[in-house]
Amino acid sequence: MHILFLTDNFPPEGNAPATRTYEHAREWVKLGCKVTIITGAPNFPEGKVFDGFTNAWYQRSDMDGIEVRRVKTYISANEGFVKRILDYMSFMVMAFFAGLFIKKPDVVVATSPQFFTAVAGWALSAVRRKPFVFELRDIWPASITAVGAMEKSTLIEVLERLEMFLYRRADKIISVTHTFKEELIARGVDGNKIDVVLNGVDLSQYMPMQKDVELEVKYDLHNKFVAAYVGTHGMAHSLETIVDAAEKLQHREDIVFLFAGGGSGADQVAKLVAEKQLSNVRVLGRQDKSLMPRLWSLCDVSLVHLKDVPLFKSVIPSKIFESMGMGLPMIIGVPEGEATAIVAGSGAGIIIAPQDASAMVGAIQKMADSSELLKQYQEKSLAAASHYDRRSLARDWLQCLQSLPSLQHK
Repeated sequence: MHILFLTDNFPPEGNAPATRTYEHAREWVKLGCKVTIITGAPNFPEGKVFDGFTNAWYQRSDMDGIEVRRVKTYISANEGFVKRILDYMSFMVMAFFAGLFIKKPDVVVATSPQFFTAVAGWALSAVRRKPFVFELRDIWPASITAVGAMEKSTLIEVLERLEMFLYRRADKIISVTHTFKEELIARGVDGNKIDVVLNGVDLSQYMPMQKDVELEVKYDLHNKFVAAYVGTHGMAHSLETIVDAAEKLQHREDIVFLFAGGGSGADQVAKLVAEKQLSNVRVLGRQDKSLMPRLWSLCDVSLVHLKDVPLFKSVIPSKIFESMGMGLPMIIGVPEGEATAIVAGSGAGIIIAPQDASAMVGAIQKMADSSELLKQYQEKSLAAASHYDRRSLARDWLQCLQSLPSLQHK
């Protein structure tokens, strides 16, 4: 089977969409599939092209047997809705034209969060007369209004109509959460064409390990209990809550907070830490994906946090699964839903109300002050990781494709 996959995020970008697509594609190649990725120059989340890459019209490379084709796009930092839309639309147009020259694909797959990529996927599938599969990672554009990036407007209504058009035209929708599937069915989408493949973790890379001594010295973390937020710093994450918790724990010299990641909220985190003169916070910025297991090794507890809005009941932050792979307990402050159910069901951490700094402080101190309790959470977190092994999830994803009538013998 030849899978043509459109995604505007791909390694060396290290966010959840890039990681999921790469790790699935790598496994599909091992299972005998040909995989062609169409993407852009890596630039997420700062909107700056990574060192060693250029925003050229067309580039071709190989990554672990995956054929990667990069196209030129309008690149913008996360500086506003209009510029981001121009970014998305430029990739939509360029990905469509690049896809016309891919030889003999059997299926066209396009992934969100934003669905202009999916528009290109649908158009390509129509022209090439191949099945169109929509991987649904976010209910967009609802997430735009949920984080306050834009008010409800005529433009949002137009985007919502486009959203429903894509759901109906897709031959199959593969959702990353069960809640997304339920919502689409409630909105009139045929549930028989919606499958669910959760996010997961590459257990060959993420596993319990001793604290990295070099990094521990570099960031002055020796003999410290480290509460860490690792991942994208966005408007959805309300990271000022974690900074507030750090401020409340300044009297605890044994507890340190660590931020690692980039995004639209990264500068605000650094600014708040500087304004409050918090010596118990380390702000590392965006890190290379290959460094992530070493960074995770520094942590004693993983902080998972989202803004307190109803839409985020349906979201499952991918850092949950990386935390499990590393055997790290979690303190999760997100609206009660699928993510909290996963953590509660596995016993992998403490659930708190989102945007409640005092509750976060209490949970951190509870873990820091009881090595026995911490160990229990560590063991349960690690035990849960095997249920989210990326290798088995990639096989599940491939079976979803093979259930399409035209692909059953590919």
